Amino acid sequence: MRSLVTNVKRLRKQVFTEVANLAYHSDNLIDDIEAIPYKITPGDTPQYCESIYRERAITRERIRLAMGMSLRPEDKPVHLTQGLEESNIDEKYYEPPLMQVIPAACNACEHNIFEVSNQCKGCVAHPCMEVCPVGAIHMEQGKSVIDNTKCVKCGQCKKHCPYDAISHKRRPCADACGANAIGSDELGRAKIDEKKCVSCGMCMVNCPFGAIADKSQIFQLIRALRSDRKIIAAIAPAFVGQFGEKATPDKIKAALLELGFEAVYEVAMGADMGAMTEAEHYVKEVATGELPFLLTSCCPSWALLSKKHFPETIDKISNALTPMVATARMIKSEHPDASVVFIGPCAAKKLEAMRKSVRSEVDFVITFEELDAMFSARNIDVENIETGVPVEDATGAGRGYAVAGGVASAIEACIRKYYPGTEVHIEHAEGLDECRKMLMLAKAGRKNGCLIEGMGCPGGCIAGAGTNIPVNKAAVTVRKFVSETEKAIPDQDVVKDYHAE
Repeated sequence: MRSLVTNVKRLRKQVFTEVANLAYHSDNLIDDIEAIPYKITPGDTPQYCESIYRERAITRERIRLAMGMSLRPEDKPVHLTQGLEESNIDEKYYEPPLMQVIPAACNACEHNIFEVSNQCKGCVAHPCMEVCPVGAIHMEQGKSVIDNTKCVKCGQCKKHCPYDAISHKRRPCADACGANAIGSDELGRAKIDEKKCVSCGMCMVNCPFGAIADKSQIFQLIRALRSDRKIIAAIAPAFVGQFGEKATPDKIKAALLELGFEAVYEVAMGADMGAMTEAEHYVKEVATGELPFLLTSCCPSWALLSKKHFPETIDKISNALTPMVATARMIKSEHPDASVVFIGPCAAKKLEAMRKSVRSEVDFVITFEELDAMFSARNIDVENIETGVPVEDATGAGRGYAVAGGVASAIEACIRKYYPGTEVHIEHAEGLDECRKMLMLAKAGRKNGCLIEGMGCPGGCIAGAGTNIPVNKAAVTVRKFVSETEKAIPDQDVVKDYHAE
């Protein structure tokens, strides 16, 4: 589904674009916010739901999240714009939970249910009945019926049905959640367990109803750009190709400057620092036997999965700053009076920027999806910008961080060049299911001596919840960008003073 431009994607862009327009142009916020649901669903005929009133109600909750506000309670009379004064500012921190289920939009999908469809032929062999270990299948009017009060969800009936007449009904958001953080409320609607959630956003992008959404800082960022503040953009390595096939890196940088950013830095520079730092950690700590294995630190969902679900691995996570934080610190050291916005593919970075354990120096976080809406609101056609601005900050190693396996490859390349003779064992996992399996193996002592790269999203950062293009297409553009980069790996002294505190 993620490779398609669906109505859910169109609706999200409409909402972000309308909120961006508010930030740029509105002189009467309350009235203009109230008008957005009628712009998105004009007339008296619903476009996506059975009811125009439900459709507009869902849009209202999307607007609140897009402005950085929380959803309204269902059992209390709260006005659409309540809390607006706290959001009508040029700086606002994300307040967890980041991912939220919009109750009115949730379809209360059944999860892990086996059901016989009308394809059942009522065959004489009845293999579904024969194979069921608990006798949960019987015949009614010549057709098989599954008693779900007895069913143990083993799937043997589905496996042995010669007509593929048995379906396995699963909730898409729960299926996509490798942290097992999706449950159900008393009405059967999706409910996120914040104690387990790692904010990767895979539930959000896999819900066909668009019932899960994240909070945004797009409104506050635009307010800051319109003020006298100096705002510098730090853009993640996955940015290439995200704004159209003809939107080259130099055009994207020019477009960001046109939006009003003071300067644009590649976060791949911070990745270069991270690659050298983690290469040093591996050589000095894992290769010497001081640590059994080393987990990379750049993916916040991977790090959260480790901390929340495998706390015994916490001290094995590299203390290297993430590329986002390292780049932001470098920017602040060069421009102490500036604010920094991280622009990337990742929803989890929104919360990483606000953590208290390691000062991030990041003032705003927006995704490529949100940036695309800002371009639309300002009528900036990135593909047709005539004169670009060269992007020359980073090496191929740092730029390759965007693709699964790229982090490990960059670290390995640094080890082989700067620590020749060191034996290096690399592992990588992508998607939280695979990350969980990898951490279980590491916990069991089966990955000793390894540098382990984890990516919360299948495919790496290019598959993040805030991206605009299909993963395979993004992988091609990133690899091309890496191959065209003049310098392959960073210099050994690139790390300087950008270690974690």
